[in-house]
Amino acid sequence: MQNILITGCSSGIGLETALILKRNNYKVYASARKAKDVEMLENLGFETFKIDVRNKEDITNAIETIIKNDLKLDAVFNNAGYGQPGAVEDLSVEVLRKQFNTNFFGLHELTIQAMKLFRKQGFGKIIQHSSVLGIISLKYRGAYNASKYAIEGLNDTLRQEVIGSNIFISTINTGPVSSKFRENALKKFNKNINIENSYFSEVYKKELKTRLETSEDKAPFNLPASSVANVVLKIMQTSKPKARYYVTTATHILGFLKRVLSTSLMDRLLNKI
Repeated sequence: MQNILITGCSSGIGLETALILKRNNYKVYASARKAKDVEMLENLGFETFKIDVRNKEDITNAIETIIKNDLKLDAVFNNAGYGQPGAVEDLSVEVLRKQFNTNFFGLHELTIQAMKLFRKQGFGKIIQHSSVLGIISLKYRGAYNASKYAIEGLNDTLRQEVIGSNIFISTINTGPVSSKFRENALKKFNKNINIENSYFSEVYKKELKTRLETSEDKAPFNLPASSVANVVLKIMQTSKPKARYYVTTATHILGFLKRVLSTSLMDRLLNKI
């Protein structure tokens, strides 16, 4: 039986992926940052770990335990992450550092620990959850954009370094998908952005906060979390997965336009979104 370690399984894409893989007879090690979420996963019948990806020891413990139990690890899905809204000029270095600690450095820590194991056992799959915002950038999403662009650079390099091995690096570029992402982003926005003293104060109040506070998924081409989970399943089912998978029509459209439009024209187009 193939097994996989997934981070960020408290809800949304991580949880849905864990459920779909489990139903398809994969052994899923589902992890979450909070104890209550780990308990929820245990109640659903998963092998679980409490992993805060910012904590190197959490990751080491999980991998060592998996190897002790199964003698191998077939794949990891680096899914944990969050979005920090706010204009670039309103992002303190500390807030940006926190965004990178989870979205990028945490992902990298699991990646390099998995790579050591995969090199030793001679096979493995690393599935990196990027975003359409790792391909194009949208205003007031600078921290998240930057963290996802960093993942793209890391993946593009790592793929070249595993050529000729039986190790595969797959990047998933997800567009608008139903999850608690917006709800969590609103908390980070209210906590870390000085709305009243910002040049963008009125925009924040009239547009950004309204969008984050809505409970409806009004984004064009929005898909359920299962759309990403099914891509992970596809990767697990193939012996030679692709380097990149686009999820949602929005990702396909924007990825194409990025390739064919001039930078200035693309900026004007994206500024309307």
